[in-house]
Amino acid sequence: MTSCCCVSYVIRRIPRRFILAVTLATFFVSVYVTLRPVLDVERVAKTKKFRLLSDAEVNSHGIGSDVIEESFGECKRPEMDLWHPSMKQHFVIPEPLHCDDAVGNWIYVENATFRISAAAVQQRQKIMCEYRPLVRINDNAEVLGEPVRPFQDGSTILSDFFEARCLSYKGEVYKNLHAAIKPSQSAIKRARAASLPSNALGLNMLMLGFDSVSRLNWIRNLPNSHAYFSDVLGGVTLEGYNIVGDGTPQALLPILTGKTEEELPEARRGFAGARPVDGHPWIWKRYRDAGYVTQWGEDGATVGTFNYRMLGFDREPVDHYLRPYQHLAETEYHKHNYQYCMGSEPRLNVMLSWIRAFFVAYASLPKFSFLFHSEYSHNSFSTLRLADGTLKKFLADMYTSGYLNNTMLVLMADHGARFVNVRQSQQGKYEERLPYFSIRLPEWFAAKYPRAMENLRRNSKRLTTPFDIHETFMDLINYTDSGLASGRPKRAISLFQDIPQNRTCRQAGIAAHWCTCMDWIETSLGDKRVVQAADHVVKVVNQLTTGQRALCAELGLDSIDAAMKLSPNEQMLKFKQSLDDHGRRGDFTDNMTPTVELYQVSITTRPGGAKYEATVTHETFNGSSWSLNEKDISRINRYGSQPHCISEKLPHLRPYCYCNVQLE
Repeated sequence: MTSCCCVSYVIRRIPRRFILAVTLATFFVSVYVTLRPVLDVERVAKTKKFRLLSDAEVNSHGIGSDVIEESFGECKRPEMDLWHPSMKQHFVIPEPLHCDDAVGNWIYVENATFRISAAAVQQRQKIMCEYRPLVRINDNAEVLGEPVRPFQDGSTILSDFFEARCLSYKGEVYKNLHAAIKPSQSAIKRARAASLPSNALGLNMLMLGFDSVSRLNWIRNLPNSHAYFSDVLGGVTLEGYNIVGDGTPQALLPILTGKTEEELPEARRGFAGARPVDGHPWIWKRYRDAGYVTQWGEDGATVGTFNYRMLGFDREPVDHYLRPYQHLAETEYHKHNYQYCMGSEPRLNVMLSWIRAFFVAYASLPKFSFLFHSEYSHNSFSTLRLADGTLKKFLADMYTSGYLNNTMLVLMADHGARFVNVRQSQQGKYEERLPYFSIRLPEWFAAKYPRAMENLRRNSKRLTTPFDIHETFMDLINYTDSGLASGRPKRAISLFQDIPQNRTCRQAGIAAHWCTCMDWIETSLGDKRVVQAADHVVKVVNQLTTGQRALCAELGLDSIDAAMKLSPNEQMLKFKQSLDDHGRRGDFTDNMTPTVELYQVSITTRPGGAKYEATVTHETFNGSSWSLNEKDISRINRYGSQPHCISEKLPHLRPYCYCNVQLE
């Protein structure tokens, strides 16, 4: 008798009542699995299991209550609590920011007009000033032009950025670098000559970002701004927004070009054939061709998104480019100011004022603006709270001034915290992968484009990525109003289309290492294959630096700190095929055979104590083999000066190199 016949014979011998009981049990289990996230939300909400702050403490801080994740669509979202112990222990209320208020900036700019502060004149009576324009040479060099003196109150500024030097009759000296907007006549002429496509939505684009802020940490640190954006302005927050790679470039490149770094021309320092990033298909080029005036800038010039590992821009990429100001300010001026200040003004205010000046200068023309701030949040879990009042005031001013009446406003972050201590917890790992991203459209938009607005709200509960943001931005200048994301699954889908509820990470272009939909199971640290996976991570890290062994030490495994496993099997595959995976199992099983296992391990190496988290693939068919892509390795603690010997020449190796000779 064949094995197939044996199975059939056994099945016929099973009593029907037993089969019925098993069927009913299976049904109720499937119902429970489907409803479990909802039940868990209710259970945790009732018990407040994770709350560590009392209601009085929470209200006094203006932070808000617990936030619990619920399942959405095909992707099983991890359950997280706003005040989980692993998060709350790292949160502090920072000291208020104090700039040099007693002195005050003598100079400010209003509508491209140089103004000497009335308060400064009142205190010092007579003030004489000179004006030195800032001239960009390249992304890493700039000079101050010849002084124009005297430069009178009421004069039209000559450049976006300038140094003002002033002298009072008492001999007091004022010197500071200023940022403003001098309207570009060539940009105005170009914009007026162009014509928006007939199917363009006709909206300005304003995006403001903060570095290293998860969706939950945005709510922790910017509660008043978030509440104003959501409740007053009616903004929509993407609850399933998932990163697609490590660090800021892997977040911004897909948004700004629609492509990954690997899909773009080589631009990394130290690589053969590398060139500046001017030739990338930047979205601001598309907006410029459609008649928009453009603006881009970020702080942290020494670690700029397209300058830290890449060659930066040869030519200025946009009409108004903040980098010359920021580079000179950081190298020459910040050391003479209070922390986070530029004279008597917080440096974040300088950036926000520069945005507003841009909107004032080109009031009647379409505008594209993207500014990115990292100073508060890149190295701290809580300092971003200093921005809450400032950001809320900026949003209210832009709204009441009417600048948001025809503007798509985006508030966002590139990723969550990558290096601070919270990253080494399980929730910290998820928060890194789930940054804040929200969109606000004018009040009239829903009436004119109801389907687009309905889809945006619906998609806020579904799996979305930076690729989708690029597609949405393209819709602003080429809107099709198709409504549905039809045809084969696409990596990039506009948020104005209906993103499929059963979308998987693979369809969305998210590698397993970064996918928050997968159902990992904790595994013993002593498991033979966990040890093999950890050893393979060390092997691959050493392979990355093998060409620099004279400079970079060979690393060894010091400890295995955590291990998880995703091991699809044949039963799971059949379950997915028959039930479309409503059991919310890991969504990579649709492309994996039962002979493939995924291990995610966290390790510490020696010397240097580097901590890595990596997702390793184990093939068990016809033997045993391990594979690991560099993109699936995360350095989760700071490397500081450890890679100093290669940091300038080979910046891409910084996470992996421990220099044989360390700085004292």
